[in-house]
Amino acid sequence: MSGSSPAQSPASATAGLNFAIEPVPDQLTMADPVSWPVAPGWQALVAEFFQSEAGRGLLAFLELRLQAGAAVFPPEPLRALHLTPPEAVRVVILGQDPYHGRGQAEGLAFSVAPGVPVPPSLRNIFTELRRDMGTPFPSFPEPGGSLVRWARHGVLLLNTCLTVEEGQPASHSGRGWEQLTDAVIRKVSQDTAPAVFMLWGAHAQGKRALIDASRHLVLLANHPSPLSALRPPLPFIGCGHFSRARAWRDEHR
Repeated sequence: MSGSSPAQSPASATAGLNFAIEPVPDQLTMADPVSWPVAPGWQALVAEFFQSEAGRGLLAFLELRLQAGAAVFPPEPLRALHLTPPEAVRVVILGQDPYHGRGQAEGLAFSVAPGVPVPPSLRNIFTELRRDMGTPFPSFPEPGGSLVRWARHGVLLLNTCLTVEEGQPASHSGRGWEQLTDAVIRKVSQDTAPAVFMLWGAHAQGKRALIDASRHLVLLANHPSPLSALRPPLPFIGCGHFSRARAWRDEHR
């Protein structure tokens, strides 16, 4: 008697096959801005920068460091400009440069990749957020310290320098990134809807002159680092920036 073979389950049909899973890089692999996606609204500004002398010099520097075997973070330096288009910006939080520990930096200021322990400065940000807004808070990242959700909801998490080498904080400062990020700040100041700028610490506050305070709310406080979060003249803990930002945003919808 003839018959047909029983149907194979998906599990049995694939048994014995090896599927290679491409690992997600945790560091920069090439100095090629074409491989760093950005939202359409940023593209002209970014292209102009990389065609400039400063931009070409920065790429040459990155290529030399990669050829020398340096571990450069994060894998996508322009991720903040990918996740938060200019027309969506409602809040700007400025950092200095990415975290320099392997696996930490994910291309957003103060944010760490999923599964990474929350660094002290970010822990203080969460502490002030809870103190100021109460719990639960709908945009509080869960789990861990990734702020991707914030970035997708209009919070531009911009470091002023966008790459760093492993174990060497500020190692790429002054190499050209600041010209790009200053241009980003100016664009937000001039071209977007009114936004809230949260400037924490002396470095971020050094960008204050780029911001039109007649159009935007500029909030100042110490850096959330444990070294300064509780110190005068503007302690970060107790600054109330989150509730002030929400109230101002509600008035400017």
